[in-house]
Amino acid sequence: MDLNLLLAFEALDKTRSVSAAARMLGLSQPATSAALGRLRREFDDELFSYVGRRMEPTPKARRLAPTILSALADLRGAIDEERPFDPATTASVFTVAMTDYGSAVVAPALVARLADAAPGADLRIVGYEKREVGALIDRGAVDVAIGVFGEPPERTVVTGLLTERLVGVARAGHPVLRTPLDTTGFAALDHVLVTQGRDATGIVDELLAAQGLSRRVRLALPHLMALPEILRASDLVAAVPSCAAARFGAGLGVFALPLPALAPWRLQMLWSPFARSDRAQAWLRARIVEICAALPSARPVTPVSPP
Repeated sequence: MDLNLLLAFEALDKTRSVSAAARMLGLSQPATSAALGRLRREFDDELFSYVGRRMEPTPKARRLAPTILSALADLRGAIDEERPFDPATTASVFTVAMTDYGSAVVAPALVARLADAAPGADLRIVGYEKREVGALIDRGAVDVAIGVFGEPPERTVVTGLLTERLVGVARAGHPVLRTPLDTTGFAALDHVLVTQGRDATGIVDELLAAQGLSRRVRLALPHLMALPEILRASDLVAAVPSCAAARFGAGLGVFALPLPALAPWRLQMLWSPFARSDRAQAWLRARIVEICAALPSARPVTPVSPP
């Protein structure tokens, strides 16, 4: 077999598009279509077929992908061992999967670090669905994924980045910033909930329900960075991660949540074990670890009354 066909397989698996695979390979679209035709004959299978507007792998392609991608990663690793990585001269394109929270707290410092140490590198930040993150990493569509993963995919490496906790945020001058707050008083406030779901409940609601309480969520929205202006212009309050609250700027205050059962959690970075020998990706991962270790977090300014 022409081993270039395996590169075509990898590109098609990553992009799920003949035209995008062609751009990745530096080939014309007809040449990439021809390579797909040869792959189909070699493996006696369609391998990749369009379902609606998206190309999806067949069951056989899904079985082949881990072995082919692993083999190509091993070959690249062997070559890279003889080729030192220099961030100052690299033209790498790094792809990082992040949530809105990650984009708010990690991306600014990462962009600055790349501009300083790797000016020729480009950064692509993409969103993700948690159920798809393992597949994205498997096929190399992203280099790393940053988030909170209760059950990380078994085939990924997990690196802890920082310990995070929720704090309350309200406009400057809000009474909640001047008076100690108990659980009943907190539940009686008007709340904003940042959520990617279509409902208006979160961990705060679960903890309140355990005490026989509930709150009114007057606004639910999926965009964390829209929150500061909303809070500045209203009497609403929100529970947000402390590192995000530290970036919200002037006109807001932070208060402790009167929820003693509210546990901290770990922000994590997922990546492929096949990328261990990739020096460029190892450099990227090390920078992300450094950035997260230095992130400031917001500290509450008011005491909390007993719940």
